[in-house]
Amino acid sequence: MLIKRKCSLDGSINEMDIPVTPADLHTWQITGDLIQNTFPQLKDYEREFLMTGITPEIWDRIFGEGD
Repeated sequence: MLIKRKCSLDGSINEMDIPVTPADLHTWQITGDLIQNTFPQLKDYEREFLMTGITPEIWDRIFGEGD
């Protein structure tokens, strides 16, 4: 599913294709469960994007790629 989110760090609008359904997202939003419990199959960066709109590229640009 192609998901569009506003980045909480720089305000940019970003899209990411994530393997979830609208029903999955709705369930997560209404239950308030931890995202890693609802979507254990997703990669960390996909879960981060769902929560904050931050893409891996933005993360690297702002915080560096890490060591």
